[in-house]
Amino acid sequence: MAPTTLPGQITQTTPYGRDVSEAGYPLRVCEMLSTLDGVALAQRAALDSVKHVNEAKKAIRKAVEYQDEKLGYTIVELLSTCPTNWGLSTEDSLQWLRDKMIPYYPLGVYKDIKEVRR
Repeated sequence: MAPTTLPGQITQTTPYGRDVSEAGYPLRVCEMLSTLDGVALAQRAALDSVKHVNEAKKAIRKAVEYQDEKLGYTIVELLSTCPTNWGLSTEDSLQWLRDKMIPYYPLGVYKDIKEVRR
C-alpha cells in the first residue's frame, strides 16, 4: 500500500480497503515537510491532465533550480493514477484521482522560501 492510499480505498494490496486502525492514516507529505526548517520548496501537483502535467513540469524545474542554488531541501509530490492496481480503466482512474485524491491532497505550493522573502 502506498502512503497516499486513502481510507477505505480498495487496491490490489488492500482488497478490503485501507483500514486506518491497522495501517494508519495516509500521509500528507507536503503539509508535513512545509513546517520544517531547511525546506525550500514543498509543492503538490497532479498528472491527470495536460494543464496539470505542465504545472508539474514547472514545479520540478523549480525544485531542481532551488537545489542548484543550494537553497535547501525540495519536494514535488505528484498525484498520479495506478489503473491496474486500482482495478479501473485509465479514464475511470483519472476521474477517481480528480474526485477523491485531489480533494484529500489539495494541489499547490505549500512552501516556497523565495515567495516568503518578497
